[in-house]
Amino acid sequence: MRGNEYAQLQAFAAVIQQGSFVRAAAHLGMSASALSQTIRTMEERLGVLLVNRTTRSVSPTEIGARLLADLIPALTSLDKALARLKEPSDGPCGVLRINTTRVAATHYLAPLIGPFLRAYPGVQFDIVTDERLVDIVAGGFDAGVRLGKKLDRDMVSHELGGHLEMMVVASADYLARCGTPLTPQDLANHQCLAYRWPTDGSLYRWEFERNGELLEIDAQGPLVVTEPEMLTQVALDGVGIAYLFQHQVAELIATGKLIHILKEWTPSFPGFYLYYPSQRQMVPALRAFIDFIVQHQQPGSAAPGTREASTP
Repeated sequence: MRGNEYAQLQAFAAVIQQGSFVRAAAHLGMSASALSQTIRTMEERLGVLLVNRTTRSVSPTEIGARLLADLIPALTSLDKALARLKEPSDGPCGVLRINTTRVAATHYLAPLIGPFLRAYPGVQFDIVTDERLVDIVAGGFDAGVRLGKKLDRDMVSHELGGHLEMMVVASADYLARCGTPLTPQDLANHQCLAYRWPTDGSLYRWEFERNGELLEIDAQGPLVVTEPEMLTQVALDGVGIAYLFQHQVAELIATGKLIHILKEWTPSFPGFYLYYPSQRQMVPALRAFIDFIVQHQQPGSAAPGTREASTP
């Protein structure tokens, strides 16, 4: 394969992954017009259309999607092989690609990135947020971050930040006007603020447990969103009751802006894990990041460690 053909493959992958010629060009350090010409030249050389272009977005054609599925793992392997050439003298380096949910990226990965990069300046992160449980191997990712109960058994995982707890919260104003629910069943008579999964469009069912009794409640009320941060603000405004992660509302509860209700019905559960395939050779940058996570585990969280990831 000639050098220009390799550059064309890299350009094609970047355009589809970034979803835009402008963003891909910035990522590759070239102009959007030059990138567009590179893709056009590649399509002419191969005799097929690889990219559907509109004024607002780009997407792969059917042939382009098939090429991308084969291309991403191959490009990732080549990039890592080249990166490893520098590691004996410079330490871990290269791009570390991680697929994660937005909540995990914001609250668990983001606080680690700065300190890690100061310790390992040769590493570059490429973090993609996605609420779906994606195939990290097919997507060319080194690792993923998801709740432990969602992981396949052939994945090896490391705990991030210990157990989690969901909290049912409302403003003091709302509770004064509408009363305080004492059981999950009482929520049927209240204004609940609902969350819709962006992956399949279904509404998230609020989960409760007490003394071995499990309940799932369909949240009914004046608002349905796919953005969890909106739920916090609307609950603060006294519109209704929200069901959120502890880290999203702990400070608001401590300051009295939100009231924690149904406490005995929301026990803690195993939280987010960074995971990777057990059969794949771990790149040094990922090994260094895992060691860093273990060393910087939050005080009071569950003990870190490696485990075969089954339902926790």
